[in-house]
Amino acid sequence: MPTLHLLGTGAAVSEPHRTTTMLAVADDDHPEPATLLIDCGSDALQRLREAGGRYEDVAGIIVTHAHPDHTSGFPLFMEKLWLSGRERPIPVIGIQSALDQVQRVWEAFAPITVDWDAPDIAFHRVDHVPGATAWDEAPWTVEASPVDHGDMPNVGVRIEHGPSGDAVAYSCDTAPTDAVVDLAHGASLLVHEATGAGHNHSSAEQAAQIAKRAGVERLLLVHLPEASDPGDLAAARQVFPNTDLGTENGTYAFGT
Repeated sequence: MPTLHLLGTGAAVSEPHRTTTMLAVADDDHPEPATLLIDCGSDALQRLREAGGRYEDVAGIIVTHAHPDHTSGFPLFMEKLWLSGRERPIPVIGIQSALDQVQRVWEAFAPITVDWDAPDIAFHRVDHVPGATAWDEAPWTVEASPVDHGDMPNVGVRIEHGPSGDAVAYSCDTAPTDAVVDLAHGASLLVHEATGAGHNHSSAEQAAQIAKRAGVERLLLVHLPEASDPGDLAAARQVFPNTDLGTENGTYAFGT
C-alpha cells in the first residue's frame, strides 16, 4: 500500500514540535527500493526512520527550491547514507537553481568529506516548465510545475502511484496558483502550505479554495508558522471540510 510520510510540517520558524516541511512517499509492497524524499531542510533520514522507513529503501530525493529550510540538511543526508554503507549512487532531482544549492552546501564540507567513500550523487535536472517529468521509475511518476514563490524559482509536484492510479500533490511554498490546481486534480491528498497570506505564501483558507477547485479527497496543511491560529483551520474547513493540520511525522495511506 502506498503511504505518505510528513517528515516535517513546519515553516522555517515554527512550533517547538515541528521541524521544516519534508515529505516521503513509500510503497512497502514494491520489490525494489521505492521511497522518494522531497526536500531536506533538516534531518530527513532521521525522521524517515521514526516513521518506520529504512535508509536502504531511499530511491532518490527531490529538491523543490534553494531556500535553506528546504536544502540545508543535504550534507547530513549524505553523511548518513555514507555511514549506513550505501554504495549505489543517490539520484538528486530538481530544477537547476535547487541542484546548484544542494551542490554548494555539500561542497562546503569538501575538506572533511574528501576521504569519505560516500555514494556518488546522480544529479537530474528538471525543466522549470509546467508538466515536467521529475521521476518515472516504478512505482512512481512525478510531475513538477512552477509555482508562485516570488523571485525564488520553485516547483510543486504531483506524485502518482502506478499500481493504484492514485496520487498525492504537494504545493511547496507558493501563493495561491492555478498550477497547484492542475497538479492536484483528482488526487487523494493535497499537501498545501499554510504559512499565511502574502509574501508569496498562502493562508489555510486559500489552500482550502485550491483543494476545492482541484476536487481532492483530503487537504493536509503544512509549512505551518509558529503562531498558528485555530480560527485559520476553522475558516479553511468552511471552504473544504476535509481539511486537517499535517501531523508531525504523520503517516497517511492512499491508493486504497
